[in-house]
Amino acid sequence: MTSLSGTYRVQVRPDFDLDTTAELAGYLRDLGASHLYSAPLLAATPGSPHGYDVVDPRLVGPQLGGAAALDRLVAALRGQGLGLVADIVPNHMGLFQPAANPMWWDVLKHGRGSRYAGWFDIDWETGPLVVPVLGSPSLADLRVDGDELRYFEHRFPIAEGTGEGTPQQVHGRQHYRLVCWREGNERLNYRRFFAVTELVGVRVEDPAVFAATHAEILRWVREGLVDGIRVDHPDGLLDPGGYLARLREAAPDTWLVVEKILERGEPLPPQWPVDGTTGYDALAEVCGLFIDPASPPAPETPWDEEARERKRDVTQRLFGAELHRLARVTGGDAEPALAELAIHFDIYRTYLPYGREVFDEAVRRARQERPDLAEAIDALVPRLTDPDDELCTRFQQLTGAVMAKGVEDTAMYRWNRFIALNEVGGDPSRYGVEPEEFHEAAARRHRQWPAGMTTLSTHDTKRGEDVRARLAVLSEITAEWAEVQRGWRAVAPLPDPSFEELFWQTLVGVWPVEQGRLRRYFEKAAREANRSTSWEAPDAAFEDAVEAALARVFADEELREEVATFAARITPFGWSNSLGQKLVQLTMPGVPDVYQGTELWEDSLVDPDNRRPVDFAERRDLLAALDVAAVPAGGAGVALPPVDVSGAAKLLVVSRTLRLRRDRPELFGGYRPVAAAGPAERHVVAFDRGGALSVATRLPVGLAAGGGWGDTELKLPGGAWTDALTGRAVASAALGDVLATYPVALLVRS
Repeated sequence: MTSLSGTYRVQVRPDFDLDTTAELAGYLRDLGASHLYSAPLLAATPGSPHGYDVVDPRLVGPQLGGAAALDRLVAALRGQGLGLVADIVPNHMGLFQPAANPMWWDVLKHGRGSRYAGWFDIDWETGPLVVPVLGSPSLADLRVDGDELRYFEHRFPIAEGTGEGTPQQVHGRQHYRLVCWREGNERLNYRRFFAVTELVGVRVEDPAVFAATHAEILRWVREGLVDGIRVDHPDGLLDPGGYLARLREAAPDTWLVVEKILERGEPLPPQWPVDGTTGYDALAEVCGLFIDPASPPAPETPWDEEARERKRDVTQRLFGAELHRLARVTGGDAEPALAELAIHFDIYRTYLPYGREVFDEAVRRARQERPDLAEAIDALVPRLTDPDDELCTRFQQLTGAVMAKGVEDTAMYRWNRFIALNEVGGDPSRYGVEPEEFHEAAARRHRQWPAGMTTLSTHDTKRGEDVRARLAVLSEITAEWAEVQRGWRAVAPLPDPSFEELFWQTLVGVWPVEQGRLRRYFEKAAREANRSTSWEAPDAAFEDAVEAALARVFADEELREEVATFAARITPFGWSNSLGQKLVQLTMPGVPDVYQGTELWEDSLVDPDNRRPVDFAERRDLLAALDVAAVPAGGAGVALPPVDVSGAAKLLVVSRTLRLRRDRPELFGGYRPVAAAGPAERHVVAFDRGGALSVATRLPVGLAAGGGWGDTELKLPGGAWTDALTGRAVASAALGDVLATYPVALLVRS
């Protein structure tokens, strides 16, 4: 196994396949990564841009190049001294194109008699499988084509001996029922991923299903093709702890991290046999360091109230089918009580008996909110706390879905006082993280989960790390920003004040930007918010108003210039924040990940925007130029890149830090905060990892307004130090000297 020091995430997909990815091996070695961290590699829905809709877990994706291409990728990585970390999806499979999923096709054709019927979490007692794919309740557009039933481009199998008669008669004899897509949330009788009907839940708690769906993955482990596994969405599983124990037993020496969304203060279940999470908790801590907590804007509605009401809405609007299934398990009319309980969970789920105190608190809140349901809630408690009861396990699967759809996918698009905080696993009401709080969290991570992943950007973040870093500047100039917004809103108004907040923050966070990218993003953001428009019922008038406001920004020369001028004013401070949070994330306890392309400035918004092609040739050439410049010629000094629009300074920070972690791991074996003293001491965060000492500027606007570092000094441990980023010897502990070149420094004992 290649020693794990830092990963680099690549979105392997049909238009960037395994062979194309293999061409990055030399660049990733030069960058300093120890491992390529890949998007899912199993066969996915044809054309899938992400790979999370697996259709055949027995195969490496043919559109990615298949098993032979995976072998070539691993050989290329090994040739450069690198390893591979693979993303896997145990919770669900894709069924959007049934013919592409041979197991699902067989279930549709043979029903309960299919040899794959036990693979999927289906409530067979309710009758034929419900497939919500029709555009309307009408079956008029069905047609028979050989042994298939067709609905426009959709294909479904016809059971043997049932193909005679009209298409509607044939349909009535099948093991499935095609219904209008709008009926899915109420009538569905298979478990799905959150509220995504195109993804069906898999019963990996069954040892036979686990073995069949993991045979290919475990072949990779057995043959040494992978050094690590990232487990997608374990909270959807019936028994996450049991699944992880089985996976750990099969892959005892493999680095294992889980996409577990931890809410503020929530610990990772200590009994799980994993190395840690995929790092959303670290993201919140690091980003918070660069937000000024002094003067948060006042929200119209408290965050916890907004989150609770959105959970109430999605529970009623999206999860009727899940509540119906739970009620059938109870044998009574328990839906209102179950829904109220789910609404009052502040975390994704419990893993009873672990987490009982969280369950009890949800019960207390639900009874307080709905005293009329208290008796019904109390009657459910014995069953809901019995891990051997189906009601208990299925309810735990529901609460995670309610949390994800209600909070992440709805409330975080509606509660927009400061959108840099609206991230997966984040708490938008937590306005800033003081250094002392960060140090406590980092020391705890070092003690408990030193090999967990850390990250700043992922394929699921709602905006990229450098967008959040620039937005963090607004926290230091709240009064100025409020005044600027007032003027712009008067010129290009919108009928939804909350969406206006998101609109203008997004503009200054990514400017300059193509109008088309913003148009697509604003449509998604507005529909996710489900306030003035929605996916189910788009409001043309509101969406036209958003389009008109956006067009006004680009067409009105005065307004466009004002936006550009303001963005230019905050951008240098945003660059300082970007370098600071990147250095902190790369050197804090844990295994740092770099999301594709983010070694330069990167202004992505939510997916699919964050899956845009990355110009790796540009990055490769720029890194080579940095390395040439770093070699003094004829006694000349090292040429260091400025902090400018090229992003070369960020590439320098990323490459020098990753290389140091890879080449000098002994420097990163501990954790100790390093204090500063002087008038600007609140503007620095520093810590010693055991020989590598990170120093980062925070709140740069206030630092500049106060006249800079002055006589503020870092309380450096004794000895001589060299900045690994610049190669410069540090002559004194004065922060003006330590940070003379960049707003960050990575000091190593000389």
